[in-house]
Amino acid sequence: MRITSAEFILGVANLRQLPKEEIREVAFLGRSNVGKSSLINKLCGRKALARKSTEPGKTRELNYYLVNKTFYFVDLPGYGYAKAPEHIRSSWGNLIEKYLKTRRQVALVVQLVDSRHEPTPLDMMMIGWLEYYHIPFVVVLTKADKLPRSKMPNYLRAAKTTFASFEYCKDVIPFSSITGDGRHELMQIITHHVA
Repeated sequence: MRITSAEFILGVANLRQLPKEEIREVAFLGRSNVGKSSLINKLCGRKALARKSTEPGKTRELNYYLVNKTFYFVDLPGYGYAKAPEHIRSSWGNLIEKYLKTRRQVALVVQLVDSRHEPTPLDMMMIGWLEYYHIPFVVVLTKADKLPRSKMPNYLRAAKTTFASFEYCKDVIPFSSITGDGRHELMQIITHHVA
């Protein structure tokens, strides 16, 4: 699939505001500052469709982008930002879990994990939710360009081993928003789930 159009539609702070149409959704999930906005921009071939924040944890809404006028990309709030007040962090977690639990339109979740680090306990908790709610997901190892190419096969093998036990994990893909590596593989999986 080629993305020919993408536009911001709305930001949702309360699940009552969710779009009513039965349009499939691809949700992007990851900790603050893992590169969700950069990944969405790279997939859509746009520099500033999804706004990158200079302050981690600033996105507090589910941001909806209509892609090819046929499905949505949904940028979920980043989790794990320690400087946000506890009640704010808790409300983000509740919003994300209720969305995952109740939203029938979710066709796929793109779970972002920083390729330079082991998945955090929060990453594994989110993946546990996806598995529990039977939501297909793909793990994307972001910032792959920051790893030496010689080390990537070992990192990828370790990541695939980590996620192999999850029934709903469809693949593990290294991705670079700088070089575009991994874009084709990720778009193939997205196309399969929204077609």
